[in-house]
Amino acid sequence: MIRIAVANQKGGVGKTTSAINLATALAATGQRVLLIDLDPQGNASTGLGIGANQRHRSSYDVLVGNTTVSDAVVNTPIPRLDVLPATVDLSGAEIELVELEARTHRLHKALEVAPADWDIVLIDCPPSLGLLTMNAMVAADSLLVPLQCEFFALEGLSQLLSTVERIRARFNPSLSILGVALTMYDRRNRLTEQVSKDVRAVLGQVVFDTVIPRNVRLSEAPSHGLPALIYDHRCSGSEAYIALTRELLARLPRQREAA
Repeated sequence: MIRIAVANQKGGVGKTTSAINLATALAATGQRVLLIDLDPQGNASTGLGIGANQRHRSSYDVLVGNTTVSDAVVNTPIPRLDVLPATVDLSGAEIELVELEARTHRLHKALEVAPADWDIVLIDCPPSLGLLTMNAMVAADSLLVPLQCEFFALEGLSQLLSTVERIRARFNPSLSILGVALTMYDRRNRLTEQVSKDVRAVLGQVVFDTVIPRNVRLSEAPSHGLPALIYDHRCSGSEAYIALTRELLARLPRQREAA
């Protein structure tokens, strides 16, 4: 079971959109995929068509020890793709986790005893570097970072990478960076191109070749409870996520060997 945390402490960078569409594309290749929604907003759950009335148990219940991963998982309409949904209860989890034993390892321990029903686990993190994101990083083998092509992108990335180093030093020495995915890419914007060049100059091959364009269909899809790959598989955003999935899969064997 390969575990990938999708994280960036900045909001609005296409993190949940990336998690949903990568999970869908991976499932389409034959992988058994579990998407864990760790964001109190629950957008990954909603974007996969999982309504509030279907979230009888959630990632919150798993973190506080009220239930197991298997009992909380919900099947999605997409073959081979399951989701561990989020509810608003997660918004108070940061405070509750402080008082619990091994508060940074709650998700890791829950996944360790979960059955091997999935090949790949994607963890959609909240836009912060608090205890929820720390739980994801401790539980994960690697980290995928969606990075918006904007002026403050590198500053935010440096904060995230510093957190990764602290997690490695204290909790999870095997945590690696699977890759950085440039999102909301607009070729008409000079700043977008400059940010892309700067990121690639600093990080080199860590940055995926594929860029995710600004695309209206990507924004529309969640309101229909569908991944963009199903809502409109021919749009430029869907085609980009299919290409990104191919790159991701090509990097996974190295992740297995490193683990």
